[in-house]
Amino acid sequence: MVPPPAPALPVDLDLAVAGPMARTARDLALLLDVMAGPDPLTHGIAYDLTLPPARHQRLADFRVLVLDAHPLIATGSAVRAGVNRVADALVDGGARVERHSHLLPDLTEAATLYTQMLFFSSSAARFPVESYEQLRTRAAGLSPDDQSLDAARLRGMVLSHLDWIEATNRRELHRHGWRQLFAEFDAVVCPITPTPAFPHDHNPQLLERRIDIDGAEYPYFDQLVWAGLATLSGLPATAIPAGRSPAGLPVGVQLIGPMFEDRTPLRLAELLEQRIGGFQSPDGWPLRQEGCKIQLTS
Repeated sequence: MVPPPAPALPVDLDLAVAGPMARTARDLALLLDVMAGPDPLTHGIAYDLTLPPARHQRLADFRVLVLDAHPLIATGSAVRAGVNRVADALVDGGARVERHSHLLPDLTEAATLYTQMLFFSSSAARFPVESYEQLRTRAAGLSPDDQSLDAARLRGMVLSHLDWIEATNRRELHRHGWRQLFAEFDAVVCPITPTPAFPHDHNPQLLERRIDIDGAEYPYFDQLVWAGLATLSGLPATAIPAGRSPAGLPVGVQLIGPMFEDRTPLRLAELLEQRIGGFQSPDGWPLRQEGCKIQLTS
């Protein structure tokens, strides 16, 4: 007799994120109202979620930090152009736009922390004992001077509990740094990934995959440093279309906001949509309104 499947229970997975996809920022704001809140089986028994309103309603009132470069990976020219297109629209709309701030948490440390914690939380617990011991041996053989993301991935897969606590403490310092930055700015504009849409790589050896950035190859997972910028510290991020590459591929950027102030980047996305346009159906992919679906992303 086959036992019944285990019930799907709520699990609070570290670094796991979810959010709706839609064609307009206004639809995303509506979906946020529908989806956001604690799980009714756990935290929802004790409290409700009340998100604050957007900080501003006019583009001219926003203070925005714009980033288009990362110390650990190049930014493709098409993505850089998309970031600059958004920056120009902000300036044209009267927003205060800065390109540098001493308040920005260290991007290299953020990427390293995110990489280690991601690979620990998503990989290590499911490894067979023999494989785990082999990884520990490899990690022990790394030079202390090797601070590459490849090394961070390997170290992350064999983090000890003590290492995890230390990484968690360092993450809290980053969260505090973001709180200080968002006292001076309302949002950060930066890439989501360093490239436009790219061909799928189906190599089953994930760490052997590569991504092409303007003719130069990088490890596939290095591109996650931009997505990890918001995820590490639990910040809301709204992805918006920012044009097409010369090859006609979609380019997106993200608007990162203060913790629990999801409505601020959503409102900024809506205002930018009015200036640079929003979703456009890809050429040759006609979509009917009734065929649009809302999907969860992670």
